Amino acid sequence: MMERRRMDAALLVLFLVHLATALEVPLDLPQPPTITHQSPKDYIIDPRENIIIHCEAKGKPHPSFSWTRNGTHFDIDQDPNVTMKPHSGTLVVDISRAKAEQYECVYQCTARNKHGTAVSNNIVVRQSRSPLWSKEKIKPIVVQEGVSLVLPCRPPAGLPPPIIFWMDNNFQRLPQSRRVSQSLNGDLYFSNVLREDSRNDYICYARFPYTQTIQQKQPITVKVLNLDAINDTMAAFYNDTDLFSDPADERKPTFLIPSGPSSSKMVLRGQVLEMECIAEGLPTPEISWTKNSGDLPADRTSYLHYQKTLRIVNVSESDAGDYRCTARNEFGSVYHTIHVMVKAAPYWISGAPRNLVLAPGEDGVLTCRASGTPKPSVTWAMNGIPIENSPKDLSRKVEDDTIIFSVVQTGSSAVYQCNVSNDYGYLLSNAFVNVLSEPPRVLTQANKVYQVIKNHRALLDCASFGSPIPKITWFKDSRSSTLDGDPYIHHDNGTLEIHVAQAHNSGKYTCVAGNTLGIYENHVYLEVKDPTRILKQPDYKQVQRGRSVVFECKVTYDPSLQPTVTWLKDDGELPDDERLIVGFDSLTINDVTENDAGVYTCIMNTTLDNDSARAELTVVERPDPPTDLELTDKKKRSVQLTWTPGDEHNSPIQKFLIQYEDSLHHRGHWHNLTEVPGTKTTAHLKLSPYVPYIFRVLALNSVGFSHPSFPSRMFKTEPAAPDENPTGVHGFGTEHDNLVISWKPLTGLQSNGPGLHYKVMWRQKLMESDWTKVTVANNSKFVVSGTPTFVPYELKVQAVNDYGAGPEPAIAHGYSGEDLPVAAPENVQAVLLNSTLSEVHWDPVPSKSIRGHLKGYKVYYWRERSLHKHNPHHVEKQILTFSGNRTHGMLPGLHPFSLYSFNVRVYNGKGDGPPSPDQQFETPEGVPGAPTSLVVTNTNLDTLTLEWNPPHDRNGHITGYTLKYQPVNNSNELGPVEELALPANATSFTLLNLKYSTRYKFYLNAKTVRGAGLAISQEAVTIMDEAVTSRQVDIATQGWFIGLMCAIALLILILLIICFIQRNKGGKYPVKEKEDAHTDPEFQPMKDDDCTFGEYSDNEDHKPLKGSRTPSNGTVKRDDSDDSLVDYGEGGDGQFNEDGSFIGQYSGKSASRETAEGHESSEAPSPINAMNSLNSFV
Repeated sequence: MMERRRMDAALLVLFLVHLATALEVPLDLPQPPTITHQSPKDYIIDPRENIIIHCEAKGKPHPSFSWTRNGTHFDIDQDPNVTMKPHSGTLVVDISRAKAEQYECVYQCTARNKHGTAVSNNIVVRQSRSPLWSKEKIKPIVVQEGVSLVLPCRPPAGLPPPIIFWMDNNFQRLPQSRRVSQSLNGDLYFSNVLREDSRNDYICYARFPYTQTIQQKQPITVKVLNLDAINDTMAAFYNDTDLFSDPADERKPTFLIPSGPSSSKMVLRGQVLEMECIAEGLPTPEISWTKNSGDLPADRTSYLHYQKTLRIVNVSESDAGDYRCTARNEFGSVYHTIHVMVKAAPYWISGAPRNLVLAPGEDGVLTCRASGTPKPSVTWAMNGIPIENSPKDLSRKVEDDTIIFSVVQTGSSAVYQCNVSNDYGYLLSNAFVNVLSEPPRVLTQANKVYQVIKNHRALLDCASFGSPIPKITWFKDSRSSTLDGDPYIHHDNGTLEIHVAQAHNSGKYTCVAGNTLGIYENHVYLEVKDPTRILKQPDYKQVQRGRSVVFECKVTYDPSLQPTVTWLKDDGELPDDERLIVGFDSLTINDVTENDAGVYTCIMNTTLDNDSARAELTVVERPDPPTDLELTDKKKRSVQLTWTPGDEHNSPIQKFLIQYEDSLHHRGHWHNLTEVPGTKTTAHLKLSPYVPYIFRVLALNSVGFSHPSFPSRMFKTEPAAPDENPTGVHGFGTEHDNLVISWKPLTGLQSNGPGLHYKVMWRQKLMESDWTKVTVANNSKFVVSGTPTFVPYELKVQAVNDYGAGPEPAIAHGYSGEDLPVAAPENVQAVLLNSTLSEVHWDPVPSKSIRGHLKGYKVYYWRERSLHKHNPHHVEKQILTFSGNRTHGMLPGLHPFSLYSFNVRVYNGKGDGPPSPDQQFETPEGVPGAPTSLVVTNTNLDTLTLEWNPPHDRNGHITGYTLKYQPVNNSNELGPVEELALPANATSFTLLNLKYSTRYKFYLNAKTVRGAGLAISQEAVTIMDEAVTSRQVDIATQGWFIGLMCAIALLILILLIICFIQRNKGGKYPVKEKEDAHTDPEFQPMKDDDCTFGEYSDNEDHKPLKGSRTPSNGTVKRDDSDDSLVDYGEGGDGQFNEDGSFIGQYSGKSASRETAEGHESSEAPSPINAMNSLNSFV
């Protein structure tokens, strides 16, 4: 026992050591044959085409081929119809000169070279067959309605078996359901028949897949009759035979197939298990499935033919057991048990035996481990000869399903065949042992670039070959150390794995393969890319038909991997429709239809990865109108309405609106009656008497209302006395001696019957007199004449028709007509609050004198005149109304220093009463208005004159004027304010000692004893000093000045030439040192950086604008005064226009350029600068 355990351990070690030797041997090295392609074991051929039996193999040297047929040598050269392809073992049989039947045999291919022999499977060649249906006459089938029926198909046996389906004469598939379905053998089963099952074209078709032919059975005629029809037609078909004794009643289910309470079924492992149960009964039974010993495998189970067939794919041993199918209807149930046995043809446990490549002196193991039910037997062969008949080899030992090789020697190469078989099949595998001495080589492509997504697994291949087996070592970049441990994983086949690749893992990797015969290295490269990710996924959309919808799919990706976008609809391709517009990050669907509804998937693909997102599109529309309106439970004042809802179009119905048409009172008009929730399809309607009702129903969903349903039938209610009286009863007078009684008449729907009229009643309030009554028809008011003025009345209006009077009416109240008031308010007086506001007081007028509803009081007032002698007379009247029973009111907006008159009147609904006696009041003085004008005249060098007119609205006695003024610079900044007080009679004033060429702003307002009024403003500019201008012109004409300017121009020209030469040579002329040595701060003609000249310019763009100022740096002040002409501009022959604006031919820097450039350069020399420099010494 211990020796056996040691042997098992040794075998395990040998197996693990040589697990990695199952490699592809390079074809340039000696090796035994390996079969690479062969025809299937069960090879069905099309008899109309040449027979091709495949057998391909590789080896070094290239193998030769031979065949056996039915176990004996097949001499191909002796059969003129058979040829073998060059450099191949594939046979080609030409059937144009022979029948395919004579080549239906068992074939086996042998491939051999000097290192061994490999054999193929036994290939059973059979031709496909599609025989014709046998001719038969099928009698019509007559059955009673409700019974079960089976229509047999019985197709001819074919190879492979045909596919069965039932169709009619028009090649349309017959509809199937829970009641009617096809069985696995092709028969058509009816659980119970109906009258509509009668037809004469039940046709069974058989399609043979290999020959692509379809065979048709003769049509079957079925007549389904009820019991009365059977009595009429019995004699014609059955010569008066009593075929049906009892009608087909409702009944519990019974099974049509399978029969009996139980059955059994055998299936092979890996195949498909199909079990069916078809039951008859009335009503149609429902079928369900269970497994007695456990649950059904959900991922491998499906149901066909309306639950009648249970299908389990890829059957395993665990699927064996008892399955129960149950048929159930309302009258009972029945079940059937199917015992399933699972057998297994041989199958590999750990794969087929692998080829061995051994170096001389090495050990190895061939393992042929398989299983099956029943347990299979294992036999070995070497080079196609049973191993027991092969030459003895001391290095080889056979242990059941294992061959152990010890210290192999050169020349021991061979091909070993392992055959595993049981009652249900066999496995045949070739595995060679190749004894070689070979230095290592790396088979992976050199300098291969691997690209992988960040955080994904990276696998760097190093497929190698050598004998003995090479050892693989990996290095990265500098090869400073081997790649061992985290994050690297070494696989037995030489592959290097980085489980989670990061950006720093990118680079060059070197794989080194070595054995005792040498080493070999190979370089590969790894690039780690950013993942493709969808940032904005498409959202669920609900859109109305005919509109547009956009699905967004925004993505981020590695810049080196350009993604492609693919859109799917319901996991399939998008329809080829121009309405669907695919953009890089969106899908637009225009003019949406109901067919566009579904799930849309956005897939972003790169060569390395992809990302996807999906969203659903629901197309909604208004619901279809309800149908099948029906009136039930009809009563005097109610009816039950039911209907069938229309299609919701993917948006649930929220409510139903019920409308009616009153063809008697409002023909052609539909009125809303009531609403019910969308979950209901019935409504109890309360109705009015004496109305011919026609109803219709509308459905509402999130999109809107449906079209109305078709109208219901008319339902007319019986007449009755009115249920209500008119509303809105009012009493009022249009004249001082009448009373108008009005009301809101009843509608036709409220009349409840024919002959509608009104009983109108009235009496004076508080007099306990009898009611006066009158009948009014076809009107909604009645006028009572001869009433006292403005007296309260009690009123009633009652509805009456031909079937009686309405309920007792409620009492309403009203008044007879009004008349104008006869009294004026007394004790009227005014209280002044300020110069523009007065308060008026009065005593209320007695109610008896008002003679109507008090509306309020009106104050009539008007301005008689101003108290100032210069203002005109005013008489325009104004009215202020104060609603309600007021005793005072405010008069706003009065003019100060004025005389006002006023009176007060009471008014009612008829009009105004008499005025109170006129009274007067004077408003006190107020602040004056602004002067009407302000004009600047006589502008001189340092003086100017202001002239003005007094205010139009003086609002009192003018006591004086206030004048304020201040200078304004070119930036609109205001200087200090000067203020002067002027007498009341002044209308002009001259200002002295002003700065010349300066803009000023002036403000003037008038004053009364109440204060200063609004100011009027004006601006003006003083003129330039003419002496300065004259001196500038005289100096500019002097000879010495002209000579100086010429010298400056010559110097500038020389500097320009030198600068130009230096630029062409790439150097700079050292002007900076010369400029630094110059002592005159006013003379800096060149900039340091670019050899350009200073701010001397005659460009029109640099001329100063009106009121502009030049920079103060680099200029000379005149007499140390801020009023120097240099502060406002530079230029030769400068002068002022009449409006004070400056005109010059030359200018310095503009203010905007000074702001931008600061003080980087000084002013360029100009005539004005030179002249100003001289002025400073004068």
